[in-house]
Amino acid sequence: MRIYRGKTSNFQAVINEHIERLLAEKFQEEAFADCFLIEVKSGTNQKLEVFVDSDSGITFEKCQQISRYLEQYIDENNWLGEHYTLEVSSPGVSRPLAQYRQYPRNIGRTVEVTLQNGSLCKGTLSAVSPEHIIVTEEVKTREGKKTKKEKVETVIPFSHIHKTVVKISF
Repeated sequence: MRIYRGKTSNFQAVINEHIERLLAEKFQEEAFADCFLIEVKSGTNQKLEVFVDSDSGITFEKCQQISRYLEQYIDENNWLGEHYTLEVSSPGVSRPLAQYRQYPRNIGRTVEVTLQNGSLCKGTLSAVSPEHIIVTEEVKTREGKKTKKEKVETVIPFSHIHKTVVKISF
């Protein structure tokens, strides 16, 4: 299948659609059934970035297999020409969680949630449901001369979340 290289943004959208379709097919295979697409980014410099994840955690080997699978179609159809860069990887810790499926794996980790109204909520992701997440924060209060720590749970509906980033502590 040849792809018309008209306007760049249209061309990139077509490439992204083809990649999404190919990955949907690949993820039907038993070995990749728990994998899912996070994002496809294509640039004008013949660079294609594909971010995938898995319910059990994405491995280097799976990324490598997905990359080879995509390269086969890209090369056969000359979608990106002879010289291009394809990067298939997990989203990494610096990228916000993009899908519900990423949240359960991060229960127990520290997260920073930016809400639609701009406010921040930072704490431990303690529970996830299809409608909301629960973040537990440790809050210090003073009673006279004593400082008391108590845990406060905040229920945050997904519709109120702008982005959620997992914070790594050393």
